Amino acid sequence: MATFTYKAVESGGKTVRGTMDGENQQAVLTKLRERNIQVMDIAEQKVGGLGSLKINKVGKVKLNSLVVFSRQFATMIDAGINVLKCLDILENQSKDPVLKTVIGDCRRDVVGGSSLTEAVQKHPRVFSKLYCSMIKAAEIGGILDQILDRLATFLEREQEIIGKIKGAMIYPCCVLVFAIMMVFAMMIFVLPTFKDIFADFGGQLPAITAMMFSISTFMRTFWYLVMAAPVATFFGFKYYYTLESGRWNLDKLKLKIPVVGELVQKMSISRFSRTLGTLVNSGVPMLRALEIVSETAGNVVIAKAVTDARNCVREGQKISQPLEASGMFPPMVTQMIDIGEETGRMSDMLIKIASFYDQEVEVAVKSLTALIEPALIIFVGGIVGFIVASIMVPMFTMINEINK
Repeated sequence: MATFTYKAVESGGKTVRGTMDGENQQAVLTKLRERNIQVMDIAEQKVGGLGSLKINKVGKVKLNSLVVFSRQFATMIDAGINVLKCLDILENQSKDPVLKTVIGDCRRDVVGGSSLTEAVQKHPRVFSKLYCSMIKAAEIGGILDQILDRLATFLEREQEIIGKIKGAMIYPCCVLVFAIMMVFAMMIFVLPTFKDIFADFGGQLPAITAMMFSISTFMRTFWYLVMAAPVATFFGFKYYYTLESGRWNLDKLKLKIPVVGELVQKMSISRFSRTLGTLVNSGVPMLRALEIVSETAGNVVIAKAVTDARNCVREGQKISQPLEASGMFPPMVTQMIDIGEETGRMSDMLIKIASFYDQEVEVAVKSLTALIEPALIIFVGGIVGFIVASIMVPMFTMINEINK
């Protein structure tokens, strides 16, 4: 008889922690389910009461691994293999250690009597609300293979867009990092040498040179503050973004920044259209689909527009009307959605909108990259020119004095 610690949710929604004795983990899970308790984490208690390993506390799974998992799962279900056998095969052949653990947990939950939806819902860091809702719709409609195939296609498109953006930003980021390192090296190692030379020569230094030497001295003396400032700024913004007002202000600012704001808006519209289209096409009710879309929008300003649209739809209005009133969705988008509502082809229209805006995102990324590269060159050139000028001006003065 072993002792297991668990974290669970009672029927009233209250989260509880406790311990229970049982022959094995599955026996404890069965006892807790009989009490109408939904288990989130469970692990065998170590001797002496030291820490335990929680099956649900896992890292994030790579998007590519989730795409492969969904595609293989769909293929096996379509071939007539039952869910348990599919999960067993996927667990054995998965190369992602995190996903391998999660698949194993899901398989054990299904063996214990849970539905596939209940099993995946225990791993929110791996399976999003979109994923869980579509699995639920698939189980209700008996079309698990089709839904998994749509999920794989959806995730593949997400991966493609993210990959293009990351690929486009690699070069500018490398140039910026190199430029910052070069400036630091010049300020800390090069300028002090010239400072000693000018000090031996004597005389009044130009204002530009005196300022550069002051900055160099500060960086050499308080190097730890210089190193800590970017880190503190990063975590400061990160903390501010956790606040409701902070997240709203920053997300709103993103939409107003020239070029960047246009890219963010297009990405949000593409994600909104593809997510809503996939959910509606999979049989998820419109109100539930809009709720999921608002939670996965990635921008609280866009999310609020979707939430307002959901409230209007609940009152019997068309979805296109509140979206148009929000000002976040261009007329072309709302008109196509309106046509989709009129013709009963909402999901088709949404997928077409998503495909169109995927191309727009690609063009916007290229435009942004084309602007960033010359901007970085001007930035780096300006800093280097400023440093060189601060050194050359007093040197010319020294040469003139020597010639006299």
